[in-house]
Amino acid sequence: MTDRYIAGVPCWVDLTPPDVDAAQTFYGGLFGWEFEERTPPNAPARYAYARIDGETVAAIGSREGEATAWNSYIRVDDVDTVVDRVWAAGGEIVVPATDLGPGGATGRRAMVKDPGGALLGLWQAGDNRGAERVNAHGSVNFNDLHTRDGGAAEKFYGAVFGWEAIDVGDGQMWALPAYGDFLEQRNPGNRERQAEFGAPARFEEAVATLSLIPQGSDDAARWDVTFAVDDADAIAARVEELGGEVLQKPMDLPWVRATVVRDPQGAVFTASQFTGAP
Repeated sequence: MTDRYIAGVPCWVDLTPPDVDAAQTFYGGLFGWEFEERTPPNAPARYAYARIDGETVAAIGSREGEATAWNSYIRVDDVDTVVDRVWAAGGEIVVPATDLGPGGATGRRAMVKDPGGALLGLWQAGDNRGAERVNAHGSVNFNDLHTRDGGAAEKFYGAVFGWEAIDVGDGQMWALPAYGDFLEQRNPGNRERQAEFGAPARFEEAVATLSLIPQGSDDAARWDVTFAVDDADAIAARVEELGGEVLQKPMDLPWVRATVVRDPQGAVFTASQFTGAP
């Protein structure tokens, strides 16, 4: 079995709240996550993998100086090389390339910002090869870039990862041309099945979504995370029961029913229920 991820594909998310225990209580109650502490002895910060049925889906940890937010990580073959590309393309290095785990066994990580200010992680895999479960209830469905300048974003992400912006219905997505071939090799017949289902052209190459921040909005450029759920309405109700806030009530969109929520410590995410072709 090949890796689930190739270079240029989002592979991991983690949350950096001030209170790790409270966050575990919230997300455990919301998604049914179980947690495996991964903090090395005498480490200054905590880190725990979240699992469903034994498979990793995300992590929750505390890291000094990082905002309370869901962070997205892109798989890369060589963090140091990609950091150089980020710099050359006008991005900012927030956290330099750093080995994680004993002897760097877990992986190598850097945090960067694109020219619009959106924070993004780079992940060179070691023992952690990315989330083992995706696109199922309680796991990541999509990583979502919100930016003010689509043209600048296309230049940056094209130079750094080889992404291309493609039109998908009323919106846009990031496509990685090699990803479609990878998925077809890993899961023969994938293209044909998606076409029969009515998926947009090049959807098999899609690795993330691209949204323009409306003019006049004070929203910051950012990477958001969308989690797949079985029932968006039930999730919205459960968020409020657990002390979170529903920012956008469940609404029907092409292919999905989605709600935007904020956890009790301020991290915002989307919960998306697949409903089928419009």
